[in-house]
Amino acid sequence: MKKVILVGRTGSGKTSLSQRLNQQELIYKKTQAMEFSDRVLDTPGEYIENRRFYYAIISASADCDVIGILQAIDEPNCIFPPGFGNFFNKPVIGIITKIDLEHDSGNVESDLYAAGAQQIFRISAVTGEGLEELRVYMEEVD
Repeated sequence: MKKVILVGRTGSGKTSLSQRLNQQELIYKKTQAMEFSDRVLDTPGEYIENRRFYYAIISASADCDVIGILQAIDEPNCIFPPGFGNFFNKPVIGIITKIDLEHDSGNVESDLYAAGAQQIFRISAVTGEGLEELRVYMEEVD
C-alpha cells in the first residue's frame, strides 16, 4: 500500500479511518500531533482549520504518495478552499466519511471535487463499507 496523508477537520474520521486501514480496533482518541502508522499519516484537524498550519501539511505530504482530503457526510460546510489540491504534485482523493449516518452527500462530493479531489471514496469506519474500494485503490496508485 502506498503512503497516504489524511487531512480533514477535527472529528471528520481521520483517526478512525487510519485505524481501519491498519486493521486496528476502533478506539476514539484526539490526535494531538501527526501520527504515522504503517502506511498512513494521520494529521490533527487543527492543521486544516488554521491556515497558518498549511505549511505543515504540505511539508509532511512530501513523504506520502497520495493526499486524502476527508469530509464527514454530516458536515454542513467544506473546510477545504477551492483548488486546495493544487498545493500538491501528487494524486488527491476525496474521502466522504461517516456514510452510515443518514445525510445527503450531494454537496460534500461537489465540494471535494472543487477542492481538487480527482476521485471520491465513500466510507464508514464503523461498518467497513467502502474500505475495500479504498484499499484496492491504495494498492494500485502509482
